[in-house]
Amino acid sequence: MLRLALILLAALAACGRLEDVGRAPGFDPLDGSHEHHAIYSAALPEVQDKVRAADAASLWSTGQRSLLGNRRAARRGDILTVVIAIDERAEISNATGRSRSGSDTMSIPQFLGLPQRADRGLPPGASLADAVDTASASRYRGEGSVRRTEKLTMRIAATVVEELPNGVLRIEGSQQVRVNFELRDLVVSGYVRPEDISRQNEITYDRIAGARIAYGGRGQITDVQQPRYGQQIADILLPF
Repeated sequence: MLRLALILLAALAACGRLEDVGRAPGFDPLDGSHEHHAIYSAALPEVQDKVRAADAASLWSTGQRSLLGNRRAARRGDILTVVIAIDERAEISNATGRSRSGSDTMSIPQFLGLPQRADRGLPPGASLADAVDTASASRYRGEGSVRRTEKLTMRIAATVVEELPNGVLRIEGSQQVRVNFELRDLVVSGYVRPEDISRQNEITYDRIAGARIAYGGRGQITDVQQPRYGQQIADILLPF
């Protein structure tokens, strides 16, 4: 029964893969995503106060679309640029050593003649003259090292999908690039403070709280690099 279920599972997986034969991987649709709803949603009404009224009458307007205005993303549906420049290196090396040696000797060559009398009743070659003679030694040594290098540099446009009550903005961004039959995906999401956004409407990845950055690909090259389904199942089921 288990064998039949595995065969059916492999057949279904193969049917799904046959649909991509000779075809480039398709893009994921934006319709229905948080980014799509945020961009197409109606803007929040602006508060008309005395300062805005004064700006409207001034030649030097500070509106978002003016020359001197603040063009930083500040509300749902606004777009900003996320700069991802990861160049990190971690190296850890540990070494531990320990050694110990011990030796004990106890002999009773003369003790009121008792050892000599006792030797008569012992088997041939046995004697109490050298009663105990022990020696021990132990040595331990351990070493471990970890070395990791990560480097990733790219830029992506993200959309403000939600304004939290405390003023923090939740952003989401996705990007897909297709080169021949290989599709590269880049996804970023997290929470940012409006004051951390630069005047160029950019924010670096290290200023995003709860950042989720995913960069991968799918297509013919990625498919060749992955083990077959049968091998993956065998790796899970086999205990050795």
